[in-house]
Amino acid sequence: MLFYLNLEKLKMDSIREIFRIGRGPSSSHTMGPKFAAERFLLQVDNPAKFVITLYGSLAATGKGHLTDVAILDVLSPVAPVEIIWEPKIFLPYHPNGMKFEAFDAEGKKIGEYEIYSIGGGALASPEEDMKEKQSAYPLRTMAEIQAWCEAHGCSYWEYVEKNEGHQIWEYLEKVWKVMEAAVEKGLETEGVLPGGLGLRRKASDYLIRANGYKDSMKNRGMLYAYALACSEENAGGGEIVTAPTCGSCGVVPGVLYYLKKTRGFSDARILRALATAGLIGTIVKENASVSGAEVGCQGEIGVACAMAAGAATQLFGGTVGQIEYAAEMGLEHHLGLTCDPVCGLVQIPCIERNAYAAARALDCNIYSTFTDGRHRVSFDKVVEVMRQTGHDLPSLYKETAEGGLAKHYQHKL
Repeated sequence: MLFYLNLEKLKMDSIREIFRIGRGPSSSHTMGPKFAAERFLLQVDNPAKFVITLYGSLAATGKGHLTDVAILDVLSPVAPVEIIWEPKIFLPYHPNGMKFEAFDAEGKKIGEYEIYSIGGGALASPEEDMKEKQSAYPLRTMAEIQAWCEAHGCSYWEYVEKNEGHQIWEYLEKVWKVMEAAVEKGLETEGVLPGGLGLRRKASDYLIRANGYKDSMKNRGMLYAYALACSEENAGGGEIVTAPTCGSCGVVPGVLYYLKKTRGFSDARILRALATAGLIGTIVKENASVSGAEVGCQGEIGVACAMAAGAATQLFGGTVGQIEYAAEMGLEHHLGLTCDPVCGLVQIPCIERNAYAAARALDCNIYSTFTDGRHRVSFDKVVEVMRQTGHDLPSLYKETAEGGLAKHYQHKL
């Protein structure tokens, strides 16, 4: 008997879905397929063979992102696995489509599961019934949430606590510990990253060099080092937190770790900043996308920059209007950014982009706090423009490694 597992699309259900703990290098290409394989395995009895078909962007850069390894780690201990790569076939629901099939010893199909990895490690299917979805957050846009906060004299993190409950702090504490550990491990680890590009880790070198400078140069070098450390851990398959994705996981931790080290912010304040960052990312995920395969890197690095900018502005006492403005700038000035990973690896240009976006996030914080928070282009408008821009981008610029830097670099190999 065949079955089709329908998963609910996460609709501002919890900031937990923005901050997923797992192993790199890719939330959509590694974590998502791993979660899908685990769920499929629970639905079949005594399988003798698995056939997995990967489509579109998931197939185009899956080998570089270790998609096959993630699936094999789950299914191969149970039965032989055949993986079919279909990079030229794009299913209508999302570029990251996959189909799981299980067969018994006689070759009869005993299970089938079509699912999509929609970014940030989340899974969804086209058969979901959104009408029955109960959202944890009654408001869906930044404008609505900002208006509520101003009317009640609250900050964004208080809005998160009101809707998520006090237990959210326990989860965010775990998230922060993993983020800190990723930065610190990345600073201690040296050598060449896996994948064949021969790319060396740079974080520890940056930190050493930063300590040779004074004041602003030292601080900027430290920020680069922390963001690089976390991003390099992701590229090496280490444990990280999506923020909002694996490919952009170094921006938020890099900024918050830097501010804790240089400004002495307590862990309690860091967790509140994380709550605000998670809310910003969730708004984008609800109203647009954080999937590089769907909207390009603007949905990954751009959103990460917005999250970090908003979090930093809160830490420095910004108003809800200034926080919104900082987040808006972080996303606006990454509009149109393509996702063009060289050789399908989350290394070039991904790692460097994390460090650069971390610096831009602090710039957005500084700029916004020089204002009264009022500006012409709203965060919600930029989110909509980002969605439209991503829709208009050709597929070769959306995580297929067929255009941009990826195409140029192939000619150099």
